[in-house]
Amino acid sequence: MKAVRNVLLSGLLPVVAVGLMLFVTAGTFNYWQAWVFLAVIAVSTCAPSIYLLYTNPVALQRRMRGGPTAEARRAQKAVMACLYLSLVAMIVVSALDHRFGWSSVPTPICLLGDVLVAVGLGVVVLVIIQNNHAATTVRVEEGQTVVSTGLYGLVRHPMYTGNLIMMVGIPLAVGSYWGLVFIIAGVFVLVSRIRDEEKLLREALTGYREYTQQVRYRLVPSMW
Repeated sequence: MKAVRNVLLSGLLPVVAVGLMLFVTAGTFNYWQAWVFLAVIAVSTCAPSIYLLYTNPVALQRRMRGGPTAEARRAQKAVMACLYLSLVAMIVVSALDHRFGWSSVPTPICLLGDVLVAVGLGVVVLVIIQNNHAATTVRVEEGQTVVSTGLYGLVRHPMYTGNLIMMVGIPLAVGSYWGLVFIIAGVFVLVSRIRDEEKLLREALTGYREYTQQVRYRLVPSMW
């Protein structure tokens, strides 16, 4: 029970932080899009975490170790810092959009954004289930092998594909078109991270070079 409580707390703290950013910046709690969005990410993060707690606690620990400080390599520390900053900017600008009415997003589009956020987070969890060594940090561990089935049969970095889907959904979910501008920065950061990560994987992970010939696309099927 204590473990479940700890998992819930670790999952809800980011939700609270995002909620504070949204409501403080928007200057109101009368913001239904934000409330629905927060509910979606709370359920989409806490439920899978509890599932992993009982089925694969090692994978859960890897999932929970993330952020710039968790990276071992300087290049990835910088990349992750930029990714976090772009997400914060996306949320803040989207909340300002709500506050000042810069754009008007229809309710169906907002709900579509919530679906995209849930799908993106779901893809990340599915990646962790399919690849026991999947983590939010870039590293190669002892005994790690190449996974080429499931989502890894479509793209080489499906976790980042999930992140991209989520980034598209966030501004729409909270009712902003202007927040979509920061997807450009997010894509640039993800591409930089993937290129650096693949350099490490080619050098340190046996069979990865052959895998890149088998699965040609890195992030988006039939595109890149």
